[in-house]
Amino acid sequence: MFKAIRIDKDEAGYRAALTELDEGALPEGDVMVDVAYSTLNYKDGLAITGTNPVVRRFPMVPGIDLAGTVTHSGHPEYQRGDQVVLNGWGVGEVHWGGLAQKARLKGDWLVPLPAAFSPRQAMAIGTAGYTAMLCVLVLERHGVTPGWGEVLVTGAAGGVGSVAVAVLARLGYTVVASTGRPAEADYLKKLGASAIIDRAELSAPGKPLGKERWAAAVDTVGSHTLANVCASLRYRGVVAACGLAQGMDLPASVAPFILRGVTLAGVDSVMCPRPDRLQAWERLARDLDPALLEVMTREVGLSEAIPLAGELLAGRVRGRLVVDVNR
Repeated sequence: MFKAIRIDKDEAGYRAALTELDEGALPEGDVMVDVAYSTLNYKDGLAITGTNPVVRRFPMVPGIDLAGTVTHSGHPEYQRGDQVVLNGWGVGEVHWGGLAQKARLKGDWLVPLPAAFSPRQAMAIGTAGYTAMLCVLVLERHGVTPGWGEVLVTGAAGGVGSVAVAVLARLGYTVVASTGRPAEADYLKKLGASAIIDRAELSAPGKPLGKERWAAAVDTVGSHTLANVCASLRYRGVVAACGLAQGMDLPASVAPFILRGVTLAGVDSVMCPRPDRLQAWERLARDLDPALLEVMTREVGLSEAIPLAGELLAGRVRGRLVVDVNR
């Protein structure tokens, strides 16, 4: 038996609860993992609260991330004792996830734990940090360099935003952090932001084309915010879009794209090919200051994840929530 958060949906309604499950109930997979740490991400918050129908099979164990040790493997790349990390692949949505003490998974979904990180540090990064690095890689592939000018990060006090600010600043970019939480200004400056703006400057309906300011941006918010970011990008600026905290809509015009040649690049972390995942983790090991992980991380026990899900969705959680599944 092992402890897990289980989500059920039936005639009694939608509910998430901490429970004990039999190992035999685990879904199919060729690798068994003793989970050490998981995380609480925005998508996990949606799953646990039922706010958005991200869970597609019931019962479901949420948790889109995990780090742990292989206990059994039928996969050629992994053997007992290997430390591994998982991000995405529909885990926590269609396949039981990481908010549990055990997981059975497809080996193709796993990547080796980078030597630079402990399992706890890997989960301090988690899907949020790995997504942030995918965004940085997109900007680099489009030729964005520190000399281009200011780079905006929206939702900067959240998990993706925090890591994006830290990595971009360490790489030499001038980072402007957008947040709706003015009290987090010192935190964001500690991560490397050179300036802070209120999210209200970007979140209301705006003009099709605004004054050129940003050389590039990492957007975790979507909706009017993303539209306004696009409208205020400098000529041939680039925005890497990876989130929808404000909404899934995009009330924008074609003006920035056809008059300034800007690029809107989508970033998907769930089904991202393995080579890109490995590159992202390699770069995180090189370009993210491990000391800053502690600044942006709060560790909680498995039993605390359910009440914190609502806090996360309400925007009241700073940085990363790491879940020790064994307490």
